[in-house]
Amino acid sequence: MAAVMHRSSSDGGSSSGWSEAAAASAAGDERAGWEVRPSGMVVQAREEGAGGGGGGGGMGIPPRPPPPEITVRVKYGAARHEVSVSSIASFGELKKLLAARTGLPAADQRLTYRGKERSNSDYLDVCGVKNKSKLSLAEDPTSVERRYIERQKNAKIETANRAIGAIALEVDKLADQVRSIEKSITRGSKVAEVQITTLIELLMRLAVKLDSIHAEGDSSSQKNIQAKRVQKCVETLDVLKISNARLQNVIVTTKWETFDAPATTQWELFD
Repeated sequence: MAAVMHRSSSDGGSSSGWSEAAAASAAGDERAGWEVRPSGMVVQAREEGAGGGGGGGGMGIPPRPPPPEITVRVKYGAARHEVSVSSIASFGELKKLLAARTGLPAADQRLTYRGKERSNSDYLDVCGVKNKSKLSLAEDPTSVERRYIERQKNAKIETANRAIGAIALEVDKLADQVRSIEKSITRGSKVAEVQITTLIELLMRLAVKLDSIHAEGDSSSQKNIQAKRVQKCVETLDVLKISNARLQNVIVTTKWETFDAPATTQWELFD
């Protein structure tokens, strides 16, 4: 025979007189293997397949149906959301459902019921949440501050990326000029020294710009890549400057072609 207990109440045993604490206790009993009858009687739940009583027929008890779903109304700012959830779900599970509706991560949510914030481990039925109950959702103030800091950080990273990208384009152009000078000197053609010194000066200015950029993470890696490119170009120009100085100046002479004086024609004059 199943164990039986009866809850006493202030209104003569009527279940309508239970306090919230009693309701919470009943919900806890249900999870521990107890079920509450409509009269307020708490009996031990039968296991699936347990034998019947009386004549010992041994007929099994059908499995208990799943707990019913309830619809709760959640206020989030000016929006109103109705969410269907298991009646014995936790507030943490409800937050996951709300995250899909509101776009607010579950970790950043604060759910309030009856003027009290509920933790993730609290259960809806234990706290007295029923069908059509009203809850209030708000964003955790610490998460607001955290996201503000994150947005500021992302803005700085984006600014750094744009600055590094602009410098990379300038380095590309100067690197093309360095290669052009290198080809000329390799072929033995002397170039004006001012071309080399001007390129070195432009590259050093880019190095100063790169050094002034505050970069983190991937931006820092991109910054280092461009800094190495600038350094390589400067080193190449230093070597080319020495090689260029060893080349002889090419003197271009022009050979003029001479022509004989044109023949003169004698004209006969007539009166």
